[in-house]
Amino acid sequence: MESLTLEQYRRMVGKVLEFKRLNGDLPKYTVVDGYRIERRDYIDMIERVNKFFLEMGRNPGSVEIIPVEEGPFVEKVFI
Repeated sequence: MESLTLEQYRRMVGKVLEFKRLNGDLPKYTVVDGYRIERRDYIDMIERVNKFFLEMGRNPGSVEIIPVEEGPFVEKVFI
């Protein structure tokens, strides 16, 4: 998975915020449509979307998943 649609992104952020509300801290990772996204990568995505919104005044159509560090950043998980 290289990017999320706006709908997938919104679901991801909703799950992350709900987890933080219930547990007091961000989750180590989140799962979107069977793909695991690490904390450092979803935080980067949220920061980039917020910056885009502030600069452009609208939401992006999709959000790329860019690895913050080397190595696998998104992996398929079977639940």
